[in-house]
Amino acid sequence: MKFAVAGATGKMGKMLIETILNDPNAELTGALEHSACPQLGNDAGAFLGKATKVQITSDLAKGLTGAEYLIDFTRPEGTLLHAVAAQKAGVKMIIGTTGFTPEQLKQLQATSKTIAMVFAPNMSVGVNATFKILQVAAQLLNQGYDIEIVEAHHRHKVDAPSGTALKMGEVIANAQGKTLSDVAVYAREGHTGPRVSGSIGFATIRGGDIVGDHTVIFAGEGERIEISHKSSSRQSYAQGALRAAAFLQNQAKGWFDMQDVLGLKK
Repeated sequence: MKFAVAGATGKMGKMLIETILNDPNAELTGALEHSACPQLGNDAGAFLGKATKVQITSDLAKGLTGAEYLIDFTRPEGTLLHAVAAQKAGVKMIIGTTGFTPEQLKQLQATSKTIAMVFAPNMSVGVNATFKILQVAAQLLNQGYDIEIVEAHHRHKVDAPSGTALKMGEVIANAQGKTLSDVAVYAREGHTGPRVSGSIGFATIRGGDIVGDHTVIFAGEGERIEISHKSSSRQSYAQGALRAAAFLQNQAKGWFDMQDVLGLKK
């Protein structure tokens, strides 16, 4: 499998490159960065002390040459530009970018009419297993339990709540026959009054180098159930992205997520 990586000098980009270089079934063919990146022209494997003969470039056409897949964990605006270039080049996409507006997401989905895409706010197999567990829990605990979602990430994360937390909220709301936008509470301050029955609350923590922690609390009378997933490394996201690429080998076009990749919708 031949890969180009967007955001090649970022923490996630480096993890993706390292994972690709260590996988005998994968080959790095392109490394993309923005035009002001000081590392343009450098070898993409230099941070590992490896010579890959792949130069970091801001030229999308050049960076996608020879690639079958583009893995993108960048920013919404960049991902949308990359999607247009990938569509022209016939390159499939694995997207872990978060923070899209509904309109931006529609633009991205339109691209999947001609190329295959896996879009997921979290590529971790463990997180996606957690989504399935939450679906079952939400169905069983649909009366008498208040639901709160607490997430924590590093100080550099720019969107809140995290895409994973929002996906957890969507899974829970849908399992209970609701729409997240109708029941979500994202902020509390001052005299808020009593908790609204059936609402789903969100709390956000930002600090240090926290990779990603998510806990869903089902708080009832006399008991509390907590379902948590904690990431100690970005490795799980990178491995999930390569697993998504293997799934796309048999897909010419279409919009998919990690639940499709893992067969959890069957």
